[in-house]
Amino acid sequence: MDPARFAAACEAALTGDRARQGIGTLGERSLHAALKEYFRGDGDETEVPVGRFVADIRGPGGITEVQTRDFNRLRGKLEHFLPLGPVTVVYPIPALKWLVWLGEDGSITPRRKSPKRAQACEVLPELSKIKPWLGHENLRLCLVFLEVEEYRLQNGWGNNGKRGSTRYERLPLALLGELWVRSLSDYQRLLPAGLPEEFTAKEFAKAGKLSPKKASFALGTLREAGTIRQVGKRGRAFLYGRNTERG
Repeated sequence: MDPARFAAACEAALTGDRARQGIGTLGERSLHAALKEYFRGDGDETEVPVGRFVADIRGPGGITEVQTRDFNRLRGKLEHFLPLGPVTVVYPIPALKWLVWLGEDGSITPRRKSPKRAQACEVLPELSKIKPWLGHENLRLCLVFLEVEEYRLQNGWGNNGKRGSTRYERLPLALLGELWVRSLSDYQRLLPAGLPEEFTAKEFAKAGKLSPKKASFALGTLREAGTIRQVGKRGRAFLYGRNTERG
């Protein structure tokens, strides 16, 4: 982890042509560009054709893919890249978020700190989309905890158009931490904080601050990784526990 290097990467991503085009014109490319610059090492190349795909970064240490959303887009790439060598998937998590609202009249509100605090388990529903490759020896996952400034369009409903609103852009401000998953045993580190030894899907969702649907996908990921197992039932609800054999 190198906060100073990340700050330099952010500065590079938010200056020049990117800044002149304005916030949001590149569809969250500022966050992607900053992470790509941060993870690019000596001897690495960016936007490298590999077969019918293009890798974000390729160098002596393998391939790095920065994925800010929708892991479905990774499926074809992983199938092609993993037999070639190490592949690192980078996923940003907004551990500290400042919200700025953009009104339909062009107004911009002063930023305010979001009360929400994201956890590592946030990535689990996305990982459910690449379950066939979770145990591959060449797959690495790096969760990057960030301070970000998020711009949202006030185009939703209720509460002054904020419910169901559209995220317009996320600007990276600072690097707060990194969490690496290099093997199936590391998936224990993605369990929500405060989770009891045995828990239902509802309790898991509450601990992870996930919707019931996302919690269901997250539990499927953890079962696939061998991190948890079904240990019984509590009433009509399935009961899960940590798989101590996995460690």
